Amino acid sequence: MIDQALDFLRVQVDNYLRMKLDPLVSTPFIQLANIAWNDNETAAGAAGDASDAFISLVSIEEDRVSKSQENFVRSNNTIIYKNPKVYLNLYLLFSVNMASYTESLKRLSYIIQFFQYRNVFTPVTSPSLPQGIEQLIFDLYTLSFQDLNNLWGIMGSKYLPSVIYKMRLISISEEFVQGEAGVIQEVFINDKNLQL
Repeated sequence: MIDQALDFLRVQVDNYLRMKLDPLVSTPFIQLANIAWNDNETAAGAAGDASDAFISLVSIEEDRVSKSQENFVRSNNTIIYKNPKVYLNLYLLFSVNMASYTESLKRLSYIIQFFQYRNVFTPVTSPSLPQGIEQLIFDLYTLSFQDLNNLWGIMGSKYLPSVIYKMRLISISEEFVQGEAGVIQEVFINDKNLQL
């Protein structure tokens, strides 16, 4: 599910950048890639050409607020037991590495502008949203200078013009049914029948 959501996002951002920059260019304006591998050899080898904008997954956290504590679902007169869905927040780093620093900042500005324009995706507003994703919500996420230094240090890369967005409400669920049972409709207490 994570790969499908990120590929959907890549296509959306790429289409927006294409519209703003040059609709006739055939190569992608942005790609999914581990920014830690962004050097001249690996970037050119991974995509065929050296890309200049990247989406990198830098962290995943469970969204405990959205998590249901119930391990069952009621369907007609049957109770189906299964573990609740896991809801995830993904932290995405959008970074730009162009030969011109000014052009890098321009491309980064367009990425921020895209999320200002569209920060919520649902199946109604985006029919190409992968099946099983109810909605995606994007929030700008700001790191302190120390956290930013730690992030780029962990990745072993030099700082590039970048921005981080928190993508909320990716749900992951294995639709494995652990058991089924009928709904309790009567209870007998001391030979008295109570209808529910």
